[in-house]
Amino acid sequence: MFSNLLLRRFFLDMASAIGPEKLGANGKKPFTVFIEGNIGSGKTTFLNHFQKFKDRVCLLTEPVEKWRDCGGVNLLDLMYKEPHRWAMPFQTYVTLTMLNMHTNQTEKSVKLMERSMFSARYCFVESMLASGSLHQGMYNILQEWYEFIYANIHIQADLIVYLRTSPEIVYDRMMKRARSEESCVPLKYLQELHELHENWLIHGAFPRAAPVLVLDADLDLNNIGSEYKRSETSILKPILIENTNQHPILASPSKRTRTEL
Repeated sequence: MFSNLLLRRFFLDMASAIGPEKLGANGKKPFTVFIEGNIGSGKTTFLNHFQKFKDRVCLLTEPVEKWRDCGGVNLLDLMYKEPHRWAMPFQTYVTLTMLNMHTNQTEKSVKLMERSMFSARYCFVESMLASGSLHQGMYNILQEWYEFIYANIHIQADLIVYLRTSPEIVYDRMMKRARSEESCVPLKYLQELHELHENWLIHGAFPRAAPVLVLDADLDLNNIGSEYKRSETSILKPILIENTNQHPILASPSKRTRTEL
């Protein structure tokens, strides 16, 4: 009942806004980067690395707090404790909150998002189906929603940064950060999510919305700054181009062509 109400509200809002073209397809778009990776791969730490550029970069963290407090209900906790009952409504709400991030307006040149609707679709929903926590009928409904969204709403995607990790390392990190909702998450689940991320972002088993930049995220989070820095040029490319245009490089007179003289 809960998921049906959310779906109905979502459908009515989207249907009233969609015209002959994709919603949000017009206008200037920021260079949009998705930060993808397993649970505990260091996505939030990666975004924090770019805080120094926040005057030009829009940073959007995964809306975990919304999942933990949907009108006073902790959907994340319910999903982990009773996945057969809550996988569908939880994933429906994830879709809604992630879509809000995708369509978030910003005047900044770059937008960094922690995860995306694509990882929700190709990693987490597929894992729920494989584990049996998501009934085939529920899975089919979600797929129709994804198809509807992709067909009617513009999802900007310019680069995917994959924080590649081993399941054992992220399991250790997850235990250390000790989120109450994750206390029952087994290593096997992280191994399954790892394989799904690999199949999608490395092997191309599912469509990749943008080029993929792979970073070694197994390094200690206190010393991983050098690896994060390796991604700066790719992520800040629009800003670098803008700065170059604002400050033209002057050639010496000896290098000018005869027609310029």
